[in-house]
Amino acid sequence: MVLPSLLFLAFIVVQRLSELVIAKRNTARLLARGAYEVGASHYPVMVAMHSAWVLCLIVFGLGQSVHLGWLAIFAVLQVLRVWILTSLGGRWTTRIIILDEPLVARGPFKYVSHPNYMLVVAEIFVAPMVLGLFWVAVLFTVLNAAMLWVRIGVEHKALAPMRAG
Repeated sequence: MVLPSLLFLAFIVVQRLSELVIAKRNTARLLARGAYEVGASHYPVMVAMHSAWVLCLIVFGLGQSVHLGWLAIFAVLQVLRVWILTSLGGRWTTRIIILDEPLVARGPFKYVSHPNYMLVVAEIFVAPMVLGLFWVAVLFTVLNAAMLWVRIGVEHKALAPMRAG
């Protein structure tokens, strides 16, 4: 049956597009407050990778059976996503934006330093598994690991002065 996979895929597309709108708005507000971006050169590669992931989900997942166990895990991840986004508030963005203010230390940031990256790692694996797309889960987990290796390195370097002081 196509409807369950269509609904799941529609949720992912709407979620990702709305997050891009929120991120763009938050980025503009942060830059207006004197923040600056680092790592802009790898951002288009990251966007391309995430776009390819969504495209693979749509092309290969539409019409596939929805696996309820994986869907339950995905639902839990969405609760964590809301917690992360609300904890960051107006500082959440898809770019690395450096603001000369103390780092967020509430919500999940009180317990781990990169909860959003951890969430994305899990989602990139779990969402394809909802549709039984193991190869998509593995392929994009590897690609995302390479992207995060670059991204977290850039972010740590840019935030080092704030952590030291």
